[in-house]
Amino acid sequence: MLAAEIDCAGKARLWTLAWLLVATPILLACAACSSAHGNQLGEAPPPVKVVPDVNVNLFSVDHPEQFPLTEAVPHSAASQLVVTGSVNPDIARSVPVVSLATGRVVAIHARLGDTVKKGQTLLSIRSDDVGSGFSDYRKAVADEVLARTQLERATDLYNHGALSQNDLQIAQDTEDKAKVDVETTEEHLRLLGNDPSKPKGIVDIDAPISGVITDQQVTNAGGVQGLGSSPFTITDLSYVWVVCDVYENDLPNVRIGETAEIKINAYPNEAFTGKISNIGALLDSTIRTAKVRVEVRNPGMMRPGMFATATFTGLKKQTHTLVPSTAILRIHDRDWVYVPAPDNRFRRAEVVSGDITAGNNQEIISGIAPGQKVVSNALALERTISQ
Repeated sequence: MLAAEIDCAGKARLWTLAWLLVATPILLACAACSSAHGNQLGEAPPPVKVVPDVNVNLFSVDHPEQFPLTEAVPHSAASQLVVTGSVNPDIARSVPVVSLATGRVVAIHARLGDTVKKGQTLLSIRSDDVGSGFSDYRKAVADEVLARTQLERATDLYNHGALSQNDLQIAQDTEDKAKVDVETTEEHLRLLGNDPSKPKGIVDIDAPISGVITDQQVTNAGGVQGLGSSPFTITDLSYVWVVCDVYENDLPNVRIGETAEIKINAYPNEAFTGKISNIGALLDSTIRTAKVRVEVRNPGMMRPGMFATATFTGLKKQTHTLVPSTAILRIHDRDWVYVPAPDNRFRRAEVVSGDITAGNNQEIISGIAPGQKVVSNALALERTISQ
C-alpha cells in the first residue's frame, strides 16, 4: 500500500514538470506579443538628439581688441619650379687607375671610399714584365757602352788616316742606335712604374689625381691584367651633378645656363647654387619626364646617391600674398594664420608659406587672398587660447 502511494506521487511530479516545460515557451511568446502590442498602441520613442559638430579651428576670446589685425597685401614674384633629383659624380672628373704591368697584387694601400692625394701609392704588384724590362735595359746599356768605345776608337783611327770615313760613319750610326735602345728601355721601365736606377720586381701603382676612390676591382693576392684592367676609379668630388626629373609641361621654364637652388635632404637648412648644364634630349615615355643636369660646387657634404631638391626660377611673374612673418604660426609641420570671425571669434586657417622677404615679411602661396585681415601676432593669440 505504501509503495503504491509513493509511485502515484512520483507520477504526479513528472506530469507537473512536463506541463511546465510545455507552458513556459507559450507564456514567453504571449508576453512578447503583449509588449509589441503595447508599443504599437503607446507613444512613439522620443526623437534622437543631434549634437552639432564643433569647429576645432574656431575660438572665442573675451577681448578681441587686444589682438591687432593686419591686411594681407599682394606680392609679385617670379614663378618657381621645384623638382626632386639625386647627387651623382661628374663622369668627366672620374679617372680610372691603369697599370701597364701584369702581375699579382702583393699589397693594397687604399680601399673603396678612401680619399687619396695625387701620387699616393694605391697598390703594389709583383710583375715579370718588370724583370724583362730591366733585362732589356741592362743589355741596351751594355751595347751602348761597347758602341761608344768602338766609336771613340774609330774616330782616333780616322784622325790618323788609318780608317775610312765610311767605317767612321758606321761606328757613329751604331752608337746612335744604341742610345735610342737605352732611352726606349728606360722609358718602358718608367711606364711600368719603376726607376731604372733602382731595379726591383715590384711595381707601385700611384693615384693619377686627388679624389675619392669610387670603384675597386682588385683584392689581396688578386691578379692585374695590365692595360685592359682598372683596379681603381678615382673621382674628383669637388664638383657634382644633381640630376633631376622635369615633366614635359615644365620644360619651357628650364634653360641651359640658368642657375638653380639646390637643397639636399640630409642638410635641409643648407642651400647651394648650381648651373644647368644639360637638358636631356630624350623623354621618358613612362613618366613623361626629361633629365636635367645641374652642376654644383661641392663643399664636402654632398655625397653621390643623396636625394636633393632643385628649385628653378622662371621668367613669368606670379602674384602671392604677403603678411608679417609673426602672423604665421607653425603647428605640427603645418602653417596657420588667424582670421577674424563674427561674435568676437577667430578662425584658424591653414596656409602654404613661401620665402621670407625684406621687412620681416613672408609670402603666402595659398590659403588666404590679398586684402584679407589676419592677426598680426599669431603666437600671442595662440597662448591666450591655450590658457
